[in-house]
Amino acid sequence: MVVDQYNLGVRIRFRLGWFLTSILGISAFYHDSAAALVVDGTVVAAAQEERFTRIKHDASFPERAIEFCLTQAGLNIEDVDYVAFYEKPFLKLERILETYLTCAPSGYASFRQAIPLWLKEKLFQSNRIKKGLGNGFNRRLIYVEHHQSHAASTFFASPYESAAILTADGVGEWATTTCGVGSGSRLTLSHELRFPNSLGLLYSAFTAYCGFRVNGGEGKLMGLAPLGTPEYVDLILQELIDIKADGSFRLNMEYFDPVSMTAFANQKFNQLFGGPPRQPEAPLETRFKNVAASIQAVTERIVLAMANALHQSSGESNLCLAGGVALNCVANGRLAQESKFENIWIQPAAGDAGGSIGAALFVWCQLLGEARTPPSYNRAAACLGPAISTEEVRDVIKHAGITAHELDCPQSMAERVAQLLEQQHVIGWVQGRMEFGPRALGNRSILADPRNAAMQARVNQKIKRREAFRPFAPVILSDHVKEFFSPDAPSPFMLLVANAVNRSGHDFPLAATTHLDGTARLQTCDPEEPIEHQFVQLPELLQQFNSLTGCPALLNTSFNVRGEPIVCDPVDAIRSFVDMKLDALVIDRFLILRTDNPALNLTEFDRYVSKESPNPPRTSFWQLFKRTVLAITFPIRCVVSEFMLGWLFFVVFNLLGMLWRSRRESYLDVESVDDSYWQSRETEPADESYFQQF
Repeated sequence: MVVDQYNLGVRIRFRLGWFLTSILGISAFYHDSAAALVVDGTVVAAAQEERFTRIKHDASFPERAIEFCLTQAGLNIEDVDYVAFYEKPFLKLERILETYLTCAPSGYASFRQAIPLWLKEKLFQSNRIKKGLGNGFNRRLIYVEHHQSHAASTFFASPYESAAILTADGVGEWATTTCGVGSGSRLTLSHELRFPNSLGLLYSAFTAYCGFRVNGGEGKLMGLAPLGTPEYVDLILQELIDIKADGSFRLNMEYFDPVSMTAFANQKFNQLFGGPPRQPEAPLETRFKNVAASIQAVTERIVLAMANALHQSSGESNLCLAGGVALNCVANGRLAQESKFENIWIQPAAGDAGGSIGAALFVWCQLLGEARTPPSYNRAAACLGPAISTEEVRDVIKHAGITAHELDCPQSMAERVAQLLEQQHVIGWVQGRMEFGPRALGNRSILADPRNAAMQARVNQKIKRREAFRPFAPVILSDHVKEFFSPDAPSPFMLLVANAVNRSGHDFPLAATTHLDGTARLQTCDPEEPIEHQFVQLPELLQQFNSLTGCPALLNTSFNVRGEPIVCDPVDAIRSFVDMKLDALVIDRFLILRTDNPALNLTEFDRYVSKESPNPPRTSFWQLFKRTVLAITFPIRCVVSEFMLGWLFFVVFNLLGMLWRSRRESYLDVESVDDSYWQSRETEPADESYFQQF
């Protein structure tokens, strides 16, 4: 392989056993930027940038996440052997430009936002990445296709020697959905669906229509669906999408705008469903509930059809899933119950953040040809972020003047917390390393009694301050799952929905964690799953609560208030504890009770832990002069740039677009082949292509 030849010295020293091979994976510049570090095939660290910057879905270069990963492994950037980026930027630019050429003269509003960004930053992405690395990495960067990164993140991290692979999201470079197989240390994606035929974009269009934020609110749409009836399914199938028996599909582009940066759907789409989109925070009319139920039903039908067709064509008994669509745990539950696959593995960080893991594992397994080391199938596989330090917690508590109880015995802590939960207290729970991915799995969680139906409304509205219909997950000891749920398959990453049952003989349901349709987003917890760096293991708390109440489950939701990322460090945790008015906070070996700190408020705590410099640097004369000149010339620059962009689009792009359309068929007009919309992929790209952005 070219990678071997390029870094021959590294490979020789690795073969001689002189040191370990380290690979840094990066995803950035769209949403949910992240970094992951793989050392000799093992993912030793991974984190999203948002957890450090506290900016939800932060898309900036993940400098802090990279710093954490390197620190976790005791490395400097100069020690890293390979840096892999999770997509090919120039292929994405090709799609964007071809879309403008195809759709011109429409699309100027999007053009005037996208093109300056590309000209200013994204055309020079290689330099931007190396600059973000502190110019300490001087080797060539490796670029892995977006859906190859997704596929690698799930198959190479799975417990299977071989498996079928299905990835689906909004769009990568051109691909929106891919399928293939993996075996050993290699994967092959054989077919794909291409932009604009995207299940992820279709679901996001309905997300926006129902008043939720795209690339963040899709989970809300899924949670809203059980409140409605799927009365629009036939309308969607007749007007919006043509689905083949193998699950491949084509969208009717009369209802969509492929060049819009704000909404994939157009006005004709809005009229189809009886009116304008819902405004954020507006009351939820029955119409929107029914729309949500309908697109959820269509999504499940497509995913199930794709999986069954892939099972037949691949002959595999195992299925690996990744991409944003794989976070739809209701569809995943249908797959677990109804598909022909015996086993299903879903990457815990299935979205774009997980692409950082995939890019790094792709280099190790696919390009270097090394053996993979799959993680154990439990929560530890997702606990890859920063750990909580006892000394750090003690220091924050001391300087903030907080009254806390420090316990030396984990069992005593578990017993005390179980008593608080039984007394209907809501508790922040912070132990060990932070989870990687969108789900809090018991390391950065809010826990409560799942038996009390009123607890659902209390946590939603008074603590997390979010929509009342949002469901919560039950985390349950794995040896008790069959008493309360069907099917009782392992679900350590909270990515499967199961039906609530009661075979236990108990007189209580898990009312606070059972959704209106009688299902729950299940998280199973293995009693034999000790995880490093944790003072109290989650199974120990569950066992203590079970001994006290006869209930082997707890309500589990992420430790964050609406609109903020999940907490990362002690300052985040204590600040959120104060802001959310939780009853108690367990952080490492410390128990903080609200009753012990009645006067503690957010302003007071922020003053104690403020990281701002008490003496900010003074602005120099030349800085002030530069800012003044920029402010004075701003109107002139706006007029000039608007004129240049308008001339470029309406003159150059219109003429090129007409010539383009006269000489080739539009990619928007995809025809079915053998009653399928799947398109074949180039299965073996040239080796040198992995050093290129296209």
